[in-house]
Amino acid sequence: MSAPVVLVPGLGLGPESYARTAEHLVTKYHVVTLPGYGEPAGAREDLHPRALAVALAEKIRERAVLVGHSASCQIVVETAIRYPELVHALVLAAPTGDVRMSSWIDRAVRLVGSAIPDVPKLVRISPQYARTTLPTIARAGEASRQHDLAAVMSQVKAPVVLVRGRYDLMCTAEWLEHLAELGHGEARTLDTGSHMPNVTNGPELAALIERAAALPESS
Repeated sequence: MSAPVVLVPGLGLGPESYARTAEHLVTKYHVVTLPGYGEPAGAREDLHPRALAVALAEKIRERAVLVGHSASCQIVVETAIRYPELVHALVLAAPTGDVRMSSWIDRAVRLVGSAIPDVPKLVRISPQYARTTLPTIARAGEASRQHDLAAVMSQVKAPVVLVRGRYDLMCTAEWLEHLAELGHGEARTLDTGSHMPNVTNGPELAALIERAAALPESS
């Protein structure tokens, strides 16, 4: 029997960002939004990935495959470290968290460059950003920028699958392979797509999620 799936949207995005992936899932799933990741945040709310991992754990109903996209990959990794009993496996789609890419200018240039190949498929995401609110996105983005994913990746004990689109400039092939090596996971670069494989490569991402869900229970 396959483990259930929890989908966590990327920075500023909502449940709709997984629509083209979820429609290909056979396994039971639900989408969990968090402050900065589909929900607006209060002024004093801690948006660091470690703090949001606590919030995510409170919303997980049973041991599951946790799927993150972009900055939410940092949250699901922290959840797997702190609450291993809740995590069957991880699927990290276009993970960020590379502190070497520290400046906002560098990130903005890479994000725009990654989006250009897929603009026709991404035009409907702006309402999701509006719902999360730009001030919240800015705060959550700054918190994720200060989080070094590579520094904690080796603490993950669950199976890990990492995936990126071929034209992703935010999550490079070198970065993906580095994380996979640290987490003893599997790295996969798709033939198409860029930084939003959940939108542009739904069938391929869904197949990887289903495979992770079908893995035998680890001891």
